[in-house]
Amino acid sequence: MLFGWLLERIIHHGDLKVVDADGKQTSYGDGQGLTVTIRLHDRSLHNKLAFNPYLYLGEAYMDGALTVDEPAGIYELLELLLSNIGQGWAHPLASLVATVRRAKRRIDQYNPMGKAQANVAHHYDLDGGIYDLFLDEDKQYSCAYFERPGVSLEEAQLAKKRHIAAKLRIEPGMRVLDIGCGWGGLGLYLAQETGAEVVGVTLSQEQHRVALRRAAEAGLGDKVKFGLRDYRTLDDQFDRIVSVGMFEHVGVGHYTEYFSNVRNLLKPDGAALIHTIGRLDGPGATNPWIAKYIFPGGYIPSLSEVAPVLENQHLMLTDLEVLRLHYAETLREWRRRFMAKRDFAARIYDERFCRMWEFYLAGSETSFRYEGMVVFQFQLTRQIGALPITRDYMVDWERSHRGAASQAPHTAVSAD
Repeated sequence: MLFGWLLERIIHHGDLKVVDADGKQTSYGDGQGLTVTIRLHDRSLHNKLAFNPYLYLGEAYMDGALTVDEPAGIYELLELLLSNIGQGWAHPLASLVATVRRAKRRIDQYNPMGKAQANVAHHYDLDGGIYDLFLDEDKQYSCAYFERPGVSLEEAQLAKKRHIAAKLRIEPGMRVLDIGCGWGGLGLYLAQETGAEVVGVTLSQEQHRVALRRAAEAGLGDKVKFGLRDYRTLDDQFDRIVSVGMFEHVGVGHYTEYFSNVRNLLKPDGAALIHTIGRLDGPGATNPWIAKYIFPGGYIPSLSEVAPVLENQHLMLTDLEVLRLHYAETLREWRRRFMAKRDFAARIYDERFCRMWEFYLAGSETSFRYEGMVVFQFQLTRQIGALPITRDYMVDWERSHRGAASQAPHTAVSAD
């Protein structure tokens, strides 16, 4: 079995047992730790998993052609594999396939306005009940900020919003643009906590519907406006711009277009905060399974791909923070909550969808733990003196709002 030949070369620690489609069992690793036993129910997987594991492992699990014996699960399998492989490639052929994917990534990530909305709908316009199963009450679908061990997901997501607001230094009456506003939680928070007037835009019809309802229920319809439109259609200027978890959908071929729009939409003395997943290992290509089933048209950037575009667009990088492992902890909690309500997800969709979602959450978490994925927060200005020259203002605002924010009006999100 070609897949077995591959496993012999990459599994150095752990205890992996593979039962092939002919019933033969083979062990890999040093036998230490939890035993992870997988069963292949299709002989074609013997070669498919060797040639392109980054696509076929997820597909096989979704289709039930690969199963994992309890008490282990798909997370334990991915953890065992990726903790052995690390930031490298499973084998030279996989590296070659990735090189080909990278060469055509501008085609794969071509996201003009119509296609961008279709890509967004693929993921974000799912039945809203799915997201209620695992997100916090505010429906924050991006990396939380764990200020200390043991905090709840709700506390960590509130801390994320507070951390971002502190970096923006928003004053009452300022106009704030939220690019990719999601279900509206951040926009509502900024209006409540800073007195700003917020404009949020999204391409998701489901998110837009919920965001409008939330603004009305919170009595903030005059302060927060949510629009179903592409940021590229805006013709206005704002004191502050924030974008959380949207840049991953832009596509590398559209970076100049994106930051050109950010610059033009930002007042000369304004500031922007871009929060995005990033990669530490240099430019790459989107995982083929993720691109096919989860985020078509998406791409996670390296710092070296973003910095030159900022320079060319005359946007000053005034602060950069790298959040390590915060997203891994966020995804762990999402996965725990999803698995606790997995039966409800199966009623909304089906078993194949549930296995797909399990693989997505487990694969994403392990990528942050073992494959060099992090979160970048870029603070950008057009003028060198637009913000104070020390970071004290961030720390002071964040501290002063820890108690106050917990008393702010809250509008829970649910499907209706």
